[in-house]
Amino acid sequence: MTDISLGTHTIKSHGVKVAREHLHSWLMLILLALIDGLLNYIEPFHRFIGQDMMTDLKFPFHKDTIPMWAVPVIVVFVPFFIFGIYYYWRRDVYDLHHAVLGILYSVLLTGVITDSIKDAVGRPRPNFFYRCFPDGKAVFSKVNGDVVCHGDAKIIKEGYKSFPSGHTSWSFAGLCFLSWYLSGKIRAFDREGHVAKNCIVIIPVLIAVLIGISRVDDYWHHWTDVFTGALIGSSMAAFCYLQFFPFPHYHDGWAPHAYFKMIAERQRCAESPESGVTPLQKDHPDIELQPIS
Repeated sequence: MTDISLGTHTIKSHGVKVAREHLHSWLMLILLALIDGLLNYIEPFHRFIGQDMMTDLKFPFHKDTIPMWAVPVIVVFVPFFIFGIYYYWRRDVYDLHHAVLGILYSVLLTGVITDSIKDAVGRPRPNFFYRCFPDGKAVFSKVNGDVVCHGDAKIIKEGYKSFPSGHTSWSFAGLCFLSWYLSGKIRAFDREGHVAKNCIVIIPVLIAVLIGISRVDDYWHHWTDVFTGALIGSSMAAFCYLQFFPFPHYHDGWAPHAYFKMIAERQRCAESPESGVTPLQKDHPDIELQPIS
């Protein structure tokens, strides 16, 4: 006697198999994390800053509205929670795995690109003056006219990392990925005129935009830093999402490529006379037959 299970692919039943199939991707993800950590450790390029260049670098220096620790929470863990809700409803480990892996690649690739450019360019932040001279007394070299900072070394180091904005690029990388994901799940582009669905799709992007604006308002970045960060993050989000999922406006845009590949393989097995597939399974390839003890 058998029990019919209608196409559930859970972490328990298929999780190890899916993870093994993408082991190399997880290993590369770890490498990207290590590279990004190294890029944050090394000293950025110290661009020449003369006395006449300080006009646009004398904005107030204070704590940022959205601290760096809050960015991963907003752009990674909140999407994780949404992925988990969909998994609880759908019981599709393929979707959960690819969504998690995709957004992590989007964020970490963005981080490596952003931090590489930061270190190479060494653009001073709008509040660089008070990072370099916390007492407001400027000192310049008598030899070449460059700044001679006497502030905290860590604060000065961060002062040379204005371009592009890391908060913004990370925000767009994670939240634009979430926007792509939601648009596929709710079929936002099904051509049936349900324009209200777009409000759900736009919310993550709006949050990313507001995070970027906060960086300009806090005088931690120039507007060009934020604009470039948004381009990097949104590009990586689209690139990584489409590695795992179809375009949201496609008829099958609601599920990952791997899901349809699995369904196609089952159909081929069902059509094979040697497969031993029952007529019920042949008509419904999502059905799994499990023995009852």
